[in-house]
Amino acid sequence: MGLGAAIGGALPFAVGVALSPIPIVAVVLMLTTQRARVNGAVFIAGWLAGLAVVGAIALSIAGPADASSSGAPATWVSWLKVVLGAALLLAAALQFRNRPRNDDRVELPKWIARVDEIKPLSAAGLGVVMGGLNPKNLLLAVAAAAAIAQTGISGGEEAIAYLVFALVGTLGVGTPVGIYFAMGARSEKLLTGLKDWMAQHNAVISAVICLVIGVKLIGDAITGLTA
Repeated sequence: MGLGAAIGGALPFAVGVALSPIPIVAVVLMLTTQRARVNGAVFIAGWLAGLAVVGAIALSIAGPADASSSGAPATWVSWLKVVLGAALLLAAALQFRNRPRNDDRVELPKWIARVDEIKPLSAAGLGVVMGGLNPKNLLLAVAAAAAIAQTGISGGEEAIAYLVFALVGTLGVGTPVGIYFAMGARSEKLLTGLKDWMAQHNAVISAVICLVIGVKLIGDAITGLTA
């Protein structure tokens, strides 16, 4: 196994991080304020910082714990995947159960209403929390770190693989910012449509992501434990 295998193993989790409806809604709302350019940029920086902190901690633990054994994942890595997979399946069930039905009004977190008043430092802090500390992203970032560590590559290569994971995981919140910087005020209609769609389908999107990745983790764990 090498760097390519590590990146390939982490990419599915990066896609799961990228498809985060509530953070996308939040960043679009930031882009409707007078501080749009600054808040959008520092939110992305905070998001990357949050993912970086989680990855640094997870990889620093996985390395000394020998995540790779004779070219294959160590047994404890497979059991970690079982736990992470089960947690994601539970999250999927809860999200799907709480999804809006028919014409139900979508209930967004109360703090969303205050995003248009947010200042740059708070925007950066919100990016850190939503990027690395919200439950779904935290589980996926740990799973990505485990997938990278189990390949047995060097510390420098681990850092490169995790950087790719973090950058791909930032595409979801980074795309609206990129659109705003490219189109300016003309992006308002496009971004508003994206925000409304993401808000309406937040629960279903999150449920599907958690279900698919949870099943993948448990399947990988079973393969590792029975090899």
